[in-house]
Amino acid sequence: MKLFFSPTSPYARKVLAVAIASGLDAQITIVPTNPHDSPADLLAANPLSKIPCLITDDGVALFDSPVICEYLDQIAAGTLFPAGAVRWRALRNQAIGDGIMDAAVQGRGEAGRPVEEARTAVIARYKAAVTRSLDMLESTLPPDHLSIGTLSIACALGYLDLRFAADAWRHGRPKLTAWYAKMAERPEMMKTEPPKA
Repeated sequence: MKLFFSPTSPYARKVLAVAIASGLDAQITIVPTNPHDSPADLLAANPLSKIPCLITDDGVALFDSPVICEYLDQIAAGTLFPAGAVRWRALRNQAIGDGIMDAAVQGRGEAGRPVEEARTAVIARYKAAVTRSLDMLESTLPPDHLSIGTLSIACALGYLDLRFAADAWRHGRPKLTAWYAKMAERPEMMKTEPPKA
């Protein structure tokens, strides 16, 4: 398998963390990729020019991290996507983690552009979405066991540390802080920690 990857992408980190948790990481060739450059090999696989993008052993291109993660878990006969009632909590936690990533990545992109009233309002909306999500996680703490939901949330919090360290997301959230400290010690998180910029 081949994975188009950037070490600072929280979505790519999530996929690699799932690969590690599933014991598949040794079967994946990492292709360092800057999707903003729209490289021809990425465009041939994913016309959206987005990472992560996984090329399976039979040549199928899979993109969007939830799809890739479920594929990896399935071929490994893993348990990151549980069955029954707990599945819905795991998927909801994946959605909240991915939503934090979406808002943080888009907010960071907007922040690098010229200041104008409309852009400032958009950035504030993204920041509010992240704040509300973090508050929800503080009051409804994710479980301690490893699932697609807990990995997604951990990767989202790691991205906040990478790109928004000055925002101090831990302030006033002691339970979520302690939960993340434990998650950050897991091998899936330690092996995928992004480089400090």
